[in-house]
Amino acid sequence: MVLQQEARFPIGVFDSGVGGLTVLQEVHRQLPNESVVYFGDTARLPYGKRSPVEIIEYVYEILHWMQSKQVKMAIMACNTSSALALDVVRKDFDLPILGLILPGARAAVGKGKRIGVIATTATVKSEAYVQAIRESDPQAQVFQMDCPEFVPLIESDRIQDPYTLQVAKVYLQPLIEANIDTLVLGCTHYPHLSGVLRQILPSHVALVNPASYVVRAAGQELDLMGLKCLDSRSDRAETKFFVSGEPDRFAQVSRRWLGKLPLVEKVSLSPVELLS
Repeated sequence: MVLQQEARFPIGVFDSGVGGLTVLQEVHRQLPNESVVYFGDTARLPYGKRSPVEIIEYVYEILHWMQSKQVKMAIMACNTSSALALDVVRKDFDLPILGLILPGARAAVGKGKRIGVIATTATVKSEAYVQAIRESDPQAQVFQMDCPEFVPLIESDRIQDPYTLQVAKVYLQPLIEANIDTLVLGCTHYPHLSGVLRQILPSHVALVNPASYVVRAAGQELDLMGLKCLDSRSDRAETKFFVSGEPDRFAQVSRRWLGKLPLVEKVSLSPVELLS
């Protein structure tokens, strides 16, 4: 009876901004009975330019807040957080916390041997994808490119701007010259640019969106724990949106992918004292 009640608790999904909506879309597609608490840390984006210490501090604050919302699982819908904070915070929270790096890496090695990774500067510097890909397939070759302009352009709703295409060409050219056969979208914002990237990449290059694979892993984890929501009544599943920054701006930008204007609430996170 207790498990049945907890199965109706929401999944927590968080990112620096609208990038995590690509993960949310996969939750809606793969786990349609699940309710979601979505948090965008828009007051502090982009995460890609932050230090590891800052990222870890932010993640602790978000997870403590999510615990107050009674989430049964948390998905770091942010590659930067996954790369820098996942292993650090897991030990301090009594709930499953999933990140994007390992599912994305495993998917990539299943598609090719010359793997490109585009990500934020912080994720690239961490070499988390390089390590995860080589652990999955020591024969794989990995080519990274940090793309610091992508997140601000997406958050500013400039995907169709000719400048965005120009920037993307500059970022992708070294990877194309390296003859990659697979490209990992190593930031949850980047699937929003799939159409732009496809205009530039050779047709044979496979795109890997880690969002779909982390949600598949989430479903498997919920199954194992007996916490998957099996109530298929449409009035049960709901998504609530929260941000640390300006709610109206987030709502307007996210409308493009949600198909409707979401109701978004602003929250203030409480500082967390970290043990050294």
